[in-house]
Amino acid sequence: MKLSGSPFLALAAFALPATAPSTALAQAYQCRMPSVSSVPQVAPDGPRREMPVTGYTMALSWSPEFCKPRQGNRSHRTQCSSDNGRFGLVVHGFWPQGPRGQWPQWCSTRARLTPREVRANLCMMPSPRLVARQWAKHGSCRFRRPETYFKVTRILWESYRIPDFDRISREDGLTAGRIRQAFAHANRGIEASAVGVKLNERGWLKELRICYNARFRPTRCDARRYGARDSQRAKIWRGL
Repeated sequence: MKLSGSPFLALAAFALPATAPSTALAQAYQCRMPSVSSVPQVAPDGPRREMPVTGYTMALSWSPEFCKPRQGNRSHRTQCSSDNGRFGLVVHGFWPQGPRGQWPQWCSTRARLTPREVRANLCMMPSPRLVARQWAKHGSCRFRRPETYFKVTRILWESYRIPDFDRISREDGLTAGRIRQAFAHANRGIEASAVGVKLNERGWLKELRICYNARFRPTRCDARRYGARDSQRAKIWRGL
């Protein structure tokens, strides 16, 4: 069932820790939203799958690592050129989850994004194409309207306190467990078991994945979303 409107937003807000700040900390080091004249067209990269939603994943991408091989790439210039700001963690996506490790995707919808909605989310998700893709592939499977999907995403996003990953990156013997614990320690109500850590093949931090149940409460990640073992050595590219 797709949901919309104030009851859904109230549920997301109710799920936040009592001490959640009103604004995100240390996400975009700077952000100047560019103008958006049209909504990028996105094509499905897989089959349509509709199923009951049993939980959610908030995927947070570490922008310095993402941009390291993409400097000068026009398709990623909003995020990686520094013309629109410098970014730390950004939202990759907020993904409904299904039963048995599956997930819905590319669900049918008549709702359409507007350029205004795309631009409004670029400091959180700094790519017009990514904004369009996340709505079409993921948001459409749980929300009736894109503005509701992005508002719920923003409520959760703005609740996070982000550790000083610049300082943590300089620690000797850094591990995935240290990164996981640092995020959990900064965010009351989120246990380390609810924080997935995704490293690339060379051990550099790519993403954090925060796991939620169907009522937007942080919950233990399954093995697929938990990612790297606590003992696995890790590195964080600062890129600043």
